[in-house]
Amino acid sequence: MPCLPDEIGSLFLFEKLSPEQLGRLCEAGQVEGYEPGTVYTEGDPATCFYVLVEGTVVLSRRVGGDEVEVTRTSQRGVYAGAMQAYLGDRVPQVYNNSLRVTEPTRFFVLPADTFADIMQEWFPMAVHLLEGLFFGVKSTQQAVGQRERLLALGSLSAGLTHELNNPAAAAVRATASLRERVAKMRRKLRIISEGTFDRQTLAGLIEIQERTAERVAKAPVLSPMEAADREDTLTDWLDDHGIADGWRIAPTFVQAGLDVDWLEQVAAAVDEALLPSAVGWLSYTVETELLMDEIQDSAGRISHLVDAAKQYSQLDRAPFQVADVHELLDSTLLMLSGKTGKGIRVVKDYDRTLPRVPAYPAELNQVWTNLIDNAVAAMNHADGDGTGTLTVRTARKNDRLLVEFGDTGPGIPPGIRDRVFDPFFTTKPVGEGTGLGLDISWRIVVNKHHGSIRFDSEPGDTRFQVLLPLTAPASDDPQEESV
Repeated sequence: MPCLPDEIGSLFLFEKLSPEQLGRLCEAGQVEGYEPGTVYTEGDPATCFYVLVEGTVVLSRRVGGDEVEVTRTSQRGVYAGAMQAYLGDRVPQVYNNSLRVTEPTRFFVLPADTFADIMQEWFPMAVHLLEGLFFGVKSTQQAVGQRERLLALGSLSAGLTHELNNPAAAAVRATASLRERVAKMRRKLRIISEGTFDRQTLAGLIEIQERTAERVAKAPVLSPMEAADREDTLTDWLDDHGIADGWRIAPTFVQAGLDVDWLEQVAAAVDEALLPSAVGWLSYTVETELLMDEIQDSAGRISHLVDAAKQYSQLDRAPFQVADVHELLDSTLLMLSGKTGKGIRVVKDYDRTLPRVPAYPAELNQVWTNLIDNAVAAMNHADGDGTGTLTVRTARKNDRLLVEFGDTGPGIPPGIRDRVFDPFFTTKPVGEGTGLGLDISWRIVVNKHHGSIRFDSEPGDTRFQVLLPLTAPASDDPQEESV
């Protein structure tokens, strides 16, 4: 179709150009007509720069396996295509979106290399400014992204240290108490051995000690009311048999699952005069067993935290593997438990029948971290006291695995919902957020896992949803993916 300088000069993009410049454009480019259908496809080499003369265009982008419409317009002069041709081979020269038309449409089409030459010839200063802006933002994004990861690592390290400190301190306290109890038990054993016990009586008492230790390991869990009633009963029995400080010994016996019948067996095995010493010796036995259980629990807690840290960091795993999403979620929640605090209730609604999915586990953990951190921050800022409910749900949605994070915070205001995934946009106070958490999460989910991420929000109910494919795309080489 003929290219008329007056026609293209009426487009807002070219309205400030001189007649000579408009003539140059018409010589270098051409007006082309397109019937309804695809003009170019995202990812193809960017060979042309398109400016709408008349018609209707639709721009779309691939999000996971879906084609998502970005904009639809009939405004003359809108442009698309090789918009970064002037940057040369410093950036991949491919179409960043797909373009189609819904009615017979005319474009002014300029070859990409010609567009680059004209930009550098006519607007050299603007080109330098655009280059600086493009590469400057990219460099800043990378630097702040690294800082974001370091801040997250520091926060997680502080939380992990706090979580490790509790069982470690409990183990230290239990070890000191155990040493004291063992020393007292030795002294009590010496007193018993100096008494009038015959060999058979002493053997019976030792047998009771063995059965007591076994009973401690199988102690039932009592309600506070049941425990209080049993303590009163045992205290009365001890007082009736002349054993001092029965009120102090009784709670230990109740915790170990011992009752009056057990005390009667002890009383039947020894003389009445030596009963206090025998009961005291057995109380030390019970205390040592309970303290060893506490040390074992503390050591198990520490081991569990270390395992969770390894699972979270994926230090001993391949970068790309088939992973159980629930294991990743549990490790992340454990790592962030210090941040959630006691005021935020965590609810897990898992569909355990879901299969393992192909993924980069360490990077998915980063996504979970960002989404949980945002949810907790929203609830903390809602009323200042850090209360609310965090719900983590998994389910199957068609041919995808859904991971949903819900919070009871104030919600995302309608005016900023279109910006939450933009780089550097944050609603957190200065110094608390970099604005890259959701941007990084979007790129990990969409670019690396071919999934999608979206949200619904209203006051008291905000839900971020991550959808992951259940199978890996056959044509993808996971080692060549990049965020």
